[in-house]
Amino acid sequence: MLEELGELTLLDEGDPQAFRVRAYESAYHGIESFAGDLRSMTVTALTKIEGIGKSTAEKIHALLHVGTVPKLEDLRKKHPKSVVAMLKIPGVGPKAIARLRKEIGVESIDDLKKAIADHKLRDMKGFGAKSEEKIEKALVRMAAFHGRTPISVALPLAQRIVRELSAVPGVVHAEYCGSLRRFSETAGDIDVVVASKDPEPVMERAVGLSMFAEVIARGSTKTSFLTKKGIQVDVRVVEPDSIGAALLYFTGSKGHNIKLRQRALDRKMTLSEYSLAELETGKVVASKTEEEVYAALGLPWIHPVLREDAGEIDLAEKGKLPHVMLGSDVRSDFHVHTGLSRDARGTLEEVVDMAIARGCEVLAITEHAEGLPMTGVGRDALVEQRARLAAVQAAVGDKISLLHGIELNIGAKGELDYDHEFRMLFDFCLASIHDHFDLDREAQTKRVIRAMEDPSVQMIGHLSARMIGARPGVELDMEAILAAAERTGTALEVNGGLPRLDVTLDVMRAARSRDVLFVLTSDAHLASELDRVDNAALHASRAWVDPAHVVSTWDRKRVLDWVKKKRVNAASIPVA
Repeated sequence: MLEELGELTLLDEGDPQAFRVRAYESAYHGIESFAGDLRSMTVTALTKIEGIGKSTAEKIHALLHVGTVPKLEDLRKKHPKSVVAMLKIPGVGPKAIARLRKEIGVESIDDLKKAIADHKLRDMKGFGAKSEEKIEKALVRMAAFHGRTPISVALPLAQRIVRELSAVPGVVHAEYCGSLRRFSETAGDIDVVVASKDPEPVMERAVGLSMFAEVIARGSTKTSFLTKKGIQVDVRVVEPDSIGAALLYFTGSKGHNIKLRQRALDRKMTLSEYSLAELETGKVVASKTEEEVYAALGLPWIHPVLREDAGEIDLAEKGKLPHVMLGSDVRSDFHVHTGLSRDARGTLEEVVDMAIARGCEVLAITEHAEGLPMTGVGRDALVEQRARLAAVQAAVGDKISLLHGIELNIGAKGELDYDHEFRMLFDFCLASIHDHFDLDREAQTKRVIRAMEDPSVQMIGHLSARMIGARPGVELDMEAILAAAERTGTALEVNGGLPRLDVTLDVMRAARSRDVLFVLTSDAHLASELDRVDNAALHASRAWVDPAHVVSTWDRKRVLDWVKKKRVNAASIPVA
């Protein structure tokens, strides 16, 4: 509700920094980090949660106890879903949408496409032919995600469904499958497989889920429904003894599964969602676990993120599968924000405690630099934070090595925040693109390379600056970027935030034969988000990245030596 209120208020007021928009964002983050039972709380008690004011508390209380919120219903009438969808178009903000609706009657993406085809935008003040062309290109790029849901939306939803169905009496196992289990960037729908001898309670619970909107089909062992956001969910129930075969069948890509079925036929067996069985007699050979099924086919277990028919079956047969990195392999994090960055939450101490609990050995605190509007941090506050960080380091001793860092903004021509001398005072600097997304390929490439060449920069953050399903990445000459990364020793971030997962798979694959380093990060804005390095590890593993090229897997001494390396060599590097 809070997320939707934020979107609709943004359309209503036309300003991302409007008080009410920020209030809903604050409340969202406050509830996200709150562990109590909201339903049992009064309005007054709700206001005690960080970020929640009286008006928002009343809406939350109404949602939980009445089921409707008048303000939300009013905004939905003013701004239907077709209008909200236009907010996802890069370069089209709330003020532009308001003008398009008022001046030329655009009420949907289809209306906008027609207006562009008729060249109506170029005659509008503040738009023109160039804007019309940019929006048209953005719409073409968005079409690549048509009908698919970004992982940032689909995965949390799938995890929630699994938790709900796992609690049904008689369920012995529940798991999401399909492209989500392979950790794909988008999902066509959500597949959930449940093991139970009594499927009816599972089917009943599925259609009673809070996100449920409409039944597509309902049977004794399979129910398909649409969520309120229009995402299709397929819930299947199998016998507990068949769960391994079912998980395997509904996880692999089409090509992976075809090769497994052919492998079974070559061995006079047949593979289905229920079992691996002898072809002639029907006798079950394996079905209880994926490991058993793969073993019966003469293969080791293949991790879901590798099941894309990219040669993994041949490598498995030879015992040469790529190593799949997990969160437990990650020993450092170099992109972490605290509440000092105003789009983040949590104190320095909370973040450090959580990192230690995760077994992190090296942690860089990297607030937004001053050039980022609304969330950037000034020099004085950073100097003060450096002193606080030293005090925290003294308190925790050798449990973890803390670095004072900064996330610099890469300007249109590659310029960076602060002056060179101030930047060199930081232990660690990453530099990221946060604006000027519409520059051409040559200009984007030059700005990133200039940042790489700066002696203060050890890593480039979220290289493409994409937001999956919402904003396409900037256009870059990847050959030139990878060559510059090798030449300057600048690492590339693998950002674990689900909306980003950046760098992209194609960049990591292109770097396989190069001496390019990667760093897995959480880009945490809450202490609990430090877990997002798990996402970064899976994303890099999908590209078969060699852990030897991943700084995050190194031991503490090697990591700290690497951090200092560019600083030590700074005298021989010209200042950008």
